[in-house]
This record gives sequence, C-alpha cells and structure tokens, in this order.
Amino acid sequence: MLIETLGAARDMGRLNQILGVFIRHGFGDSVRRLGLADRLERAGHVLKWEHAADLARLEPPVQVRLAIEELGPTFVKLGQILAGRADLFGPEWIAEFEKLHSRVPALPFEQLRPQLAEDLGGEPETVFRRFDTEPLAAASIAQVHRAQLQDGTEVVVKIRRPGIAETIAADLRLLGRLAAVAEAELPNLKPYRPQQLVRELARSLQRELDLASECRSAERIAAHMVSLPWIVVPRVHWDFTKERINVQDFVDGIPGHELARLDSEGLDRRLLAQRGAKAVLKQIVEDGLFHADPHPGNVFYLPGNRIAFIDFGMVGRLSVRRREELLQLLLGLVERNPQAVADVLLDWTGDDHGVHLGTLETEIETFVDQYHGAPLAELNLGQMLADVTTILREHRLGLPSDLALLIKAFITLEGMGRGLDPDFHMTTEALPQLRQVVRARYRPKAVALRAWQTLRRTLAVAEQLPHDVSRLLRNARRGRVHVGIDVAHLKRVGDQIDRAANRLTMALVIAALIIGSSIVMTVQGGPTLFGLPAFGFIGFASAFVGGLWLVRAIWRSSKGKDLGDE
Repeated sequence: MLIETLGAARDMGRLNQILGVFIRHGFGDSVRRLGLADRLERAGHVLKWEHAADLARLEPPVQVRLAIEELGPTFVKLGQILAGRADLFGPEWIAEFEKLHSRVPALPFEQLRPQLAEDLGGEPETVFRRFDTEPLAAASIAQVHRAQLQDGTEVVVKIRRPGIAETIAADLRLLGRLAAVAEAELPNLKPYRPQQLVRELARSLQRELDLASECRSAERIAAHMVSLPWIVVPRVHWDFTKERINVQDFVDGIPGHELARLDSEGLDRRLLAQRGAKAVLKQIVEDGLFHADPHPGNVFYLPGNRIAFIDFGMVGRLSVRRREELLQLLLGLVERNPQAVADVLLDWTGDDHGVHLGTLETEIETFVDQYHGAPLAELNLGQMLADVTTILREHRLGLPSDLALLIKAFITLEGMGRGLDPDFHMTTEALPQLRQVVRARYRPKAVALRAWQTLRRTLAVAEQLPHDVSRLLRNARRGRVHVGIDVAHLKRVGDQIDRAANRLTMALVIAALIIGSSIVMTVQGGPTLFGLPAFGFIGFASAFVGGLWLVRAIWRSSKGKDLGDE
C-alpha cells in the first residue's frame, strides 16, 4: 500500500498537502476512490474537505491546471510535459497545460549567496569583475544573473535554487507511488500511462537539475552546428560551471518574440526562417540530438541574420533506428504516401491496447490521401503531424515520449517560421534535406558499414546461442525455470475481501444476538435490569451497538472510504 511504503514523515506531510490541493480543486471523489484519505487521516493528518464546491464548477482542464500551479515546480514541469502530449490529451487540455509557466518570484540574492560562494570558491563580487544581484530571469528550478568576467567577457550566471533538489526528489517519490495506485485503481487513467509519464518527468527533471549537463548538451549541439556558421550557441565557461551553477556567454540580440525590431535592424525575415528550419531539421534527422523547446523565449536573432539558441535544459535524443522511422514518416507525409505513414505509426504505437488495427490503418490512409495532388507549398507539416496525433488519441494510442517531444518541437518550429515569414512552408524546407539524408544513407560506404555491423551482431548471437540453450535446459531440469504473474495491488483486493467478510460475520453475530435475546426475554426468573431479564437486555444493547457500527461501515464503504483497521 502507498502509505506503508513511505519512508519518511516528510513524505506523508507532503502527501497530505498534495491530496488537500486535489480535494480543494474538486477531485475529492478521486482521492476517495484511491483509498488514500482515510488511511492518511488515521496516520495523524487531517484533510479539509470544504471549499471544493466552487472550484468543482470549473471545467476539468482548468481545475487540473490550477491544482498543478498550486503544487509547485515538480508538478508544473509535469504539466509542461503534458502540454506536448497531444496524442493523449485533447486541444482544451493542451491549451490549459500551455498556460503553465516556470516563472516564479525571484529569490533574494542573499539567500543564494552562501551556495553560490561555495560553488565559486569565493564571493561573486571578487570572482567576477561585475556581478548584478538583480536577477535577469527567474524560474522554478534556477534563476539567472548577469555578470562580467575579469577579462571583460559578458556572461550570464545560472544558479540552482537552494533546496530545490530535495523538494523535487520527495515529490517524485510520491508521484511514482500515486501513479502506480492511480493506474491500478482508476481504469479511466490507464490510456494516459501515469507511470510512464512520471518516469519521463523524473528523467527530464534530473537533467534540468544538473546545470552542468545542460552545458554538455549545448556543446554537443554546437559541435554539430559547425557546418552552419549562422547558428550561435553560447560558449560555456567550465572554470565556473558545476552541478548547481553554470556560466555562459551573454547573448545580446533580438528576442524571438520581438519580431517588430527585425525590420528596423535590417534583418531578413525569410532568410531567418529558412536558416532556423534547416538548423533544427539537421539536429533532428541527421544528428539525433535536438533542442526540444525552441520557443521564442529561447531564440535570439543577431546581426548578419544569425540565430542564437539558448537554454538547453530540455533536449531530445533519437536513436539511429528512430531517425530512420522518422525519415520514413516525414517523407510519407510530404510525398503523400499513406502506406508509409501507417506502417511507421503502427510500429510506434503497437497493438497492445485492443484497438482495431485495420480501422486505424484505414483512417491514417484516408487522412494522408486527402492531400494527394495538393501543391507542396500548401501543405502545413506541423498541422499534419498534429492531426496524426489526434487520430492516435481517438484510438487511445500514445506515442513514445521521445517522439511526442519531437512533434511538439516540430509544431513550435513551424509556428515560429510562419511568424517570421507568412509564406514559410516547412515542407518545402524539409523535403530537400530529407531526401539528402536518405541518399546519404544508401551510399555504398554507408550500406557496407551497416551490413558489417549487422553481420557482427548476428555472429555474436550465433556464438552465444549454444551456451544460452544449454543453460536454459539445465535450469529447466533443475526446476529453476519459473513463470511469474504479477497481479497489481493483490494485497489491496485481499484486504477488501477481508473487510467484507468481517462485516458479514458481524451481521451474523448481530442476528444471533437478536434471536438469542428474544428467547431469553421469554424465560422467567434470573437477574433483571430495568425490570427486564438482564441477559436479554445486554444482548439487545450489544446488537444495537453492533448494528450502528455495521451501518456506519457500510455507509463509509459506499462513499469509497477505506475503513482499514476499524
């Protein structure tokens, strides 16, 4: 059970806060169905059930968003991840999740000073020639200050908030257990894959908490962008960069959302859109490492029609196989090949959800085929990808998390391109690059290399096969081959059966007391109480008390509350 597995009192206190927020925002019924409320109350934590009525009148997406905002950075980050899962949530949910921001009031610098001085090895005023104590930006995990190195280089200093790692770790422990309980007890949540989403959240937060990891990702992407000299990635100053702090060059350019300044500065909007698309496409289809959050706040436009990308806390990674599948999907969309699109999506989603694959395949083919004969410039690749995820959502199928992140980045990129140039079309930019990558893949040298790698893997498997078969047979002879069947929360089911049996036993005892007492009442003689046979009176009184307990138990059970050890 959830409560029994909690290792520390602070976890129980935080659980009390989380459930209290959910109750206050109109999700008390779900809390009861999870069987958490009564157990938590018996552990000494009081839940407040009032003030939920007004909030319950709001639409569910709004309720969830408000609850997430109140719960803090871990949950806000979860909501931001959900904003990219159009394959799981409808437009009304995505719209609310996109309202979630990590912007929070900045911490006073004096609260940051001890940790910062420890990481720098001295006071910031002595390490840097200049250090601005007023933050440039603040978010839930870190805040950014501007500074100047001793050699005059303008930099930004990103500082992790003190204590945030411990808070997030506690939240992740609770979320993992809550997701397991929710997936088992609330069947309607299974299509949303709560446990998978929590694992994705944990991976994302672990990367964001390590500010040095962000810099390593930035340098890797910068190395891949060497062939595109108009792409700028801020230089990392490793002498000052650690897990809780990083220092990078300050980018002095036009923010991505201030498009009106581009014309006055003499920049070419069309060229910027083309260069940005080419850079991100290269990251995705060639390098397999891409900026996963290329929104206008993370993009700056520089003189010479250059583009700077900042904040590599969220990056996506694609394996070689995944990139090959992505190439097939994108080429299928832009070349209007429905069978290629259907094949890739069916491979990604699988058939473990009981969906009618024939129907799904037909819908995908119909969707792609509607663009047959349409001019390439009229195709909106981002919208096509969004429509594909809608089809999958309607069939209760979800994409792998890396692909959901990629599609979100793709849609954001196309939106930015159209903001720069209304005539921008991702398809016209993507098709030549996709075909180039495909041609490179089938060059004799590349084909020979893949064939050699396949042969080596095959030989390795063949070499190990006799040993594996022998070990399997030996274990079978010794009775060491076991088949495990994992039944989620079997103990909870057993507890519920035990409580039902206890109530039935109590009902039989009460009935016996009533019958026995009735017989005793007819017997003359013996001790009396209030003018009635004492044993009969005591029997009826006991039956009355037991009846009250039984009625209360049944009533609370009907409300979804767990009586536990009552």
